[in-house]
Amino acid sequence: MGVRILIVDDDFRSRNFLLNILAHSAKVDVAVTGKEAVDAVKAAHAAKSPYSLIFMDVWMPEKDGQVALKEIRQFEQSRSILAMDKSKIIMTTGSGDAQNVAAAFENQCDGYLKKPYTENEVVAQLVELGFSIGKKR
Repeated sequence: MGVRILIVDDDFRSRNFLLNILAHSAKVDVAVTGKEAVDAVKAAHAAKSPYSLIFMDVWMPEKDGQVALKEIRQFEQSRSILAMDKSKIIMTTGSGDAQNVAAAFENQCDGYLKKPYTENEVVAQLVELGFSIGKKR
């Protein structure tokens, strides 16, 4: 099966920016809140088609990205999912303050992109995490 990606962001432009980069080379779903993200992750596992990669905004309604990240990692742990099989999660936010970044990595994110990020920064993060997807030229 190919790469499945979940983009979680309440900002329409941010979602579309990532969709434009990723949609040609992966199955991409979107969620607007942290609650939707957690529900999507659980549904994907139930369908035996988990997400390989999740882009998660930090500041969202209903449930912020930090809480959703914790819940996703707890869910993976409860299912005894091995570290190498867990979704790679890249946190995205306009806030690059040290406390926010440290909290994201403490909650087991795999990457962090500060908005506004560029296509090159997204692709570099993907390469660093072992993905060979990016915008077609």
